[in-house]
Amino acid sequence: MRVSDILKVKGNVLFTVTPDTLLQDAVTTMAEHDIGSLVVMEYGDLVGMLTFREVILTLRANGGTVGTSTIRKVMDDHPISCTPETDVDEVRRIMLEHHVRYLPVMESRALMGVISFYDVAKAVVEAQDFENRLLKAYIRDWPEEERHVAR
Repeated sequence: MRVSDILKVKGNVLFTVTPDTLLQDAVTTMAEHDIGSLVVMEYGDLVGMLTFREVILTLRANGGTVGTSTIRKVMDDHPISCTPETDVDEVRRIMLEHHVRYLPVMESRALMGVISFYDVAKAVVEAQDFENRLLKAYIRDWPEEERHVAR
């Protein structure tokens, strides 16, 4: 299974912001849409990611408020990405090794989407469920062996 397979099922809704967006506005967007990340774009290029991790770190640093900061001050400005052709097993390895929950999907310099740890887990579980159903159907339809009766 490839990242492109996950994106087909997930759909194409993508939330982006600019680096100069107020962090408070980004938090509002994330809460309203129940999302854990925003892609930060500037002049058509991916320049960062804002996830709930950066928001929580900012809250801790500012005594429980996001203040008047812009996303530029707190975003991950070197996000790890993958391509639509990346294998899901490789994505899982990347996410675990780099401790990231969200990966932008890039094709050349074009943003194709974002996949989350949840998206990957869901795709793997659905693929395993499908395989299990096929195996159970195969076993159920297994032809019985002829019994040879000794005379």
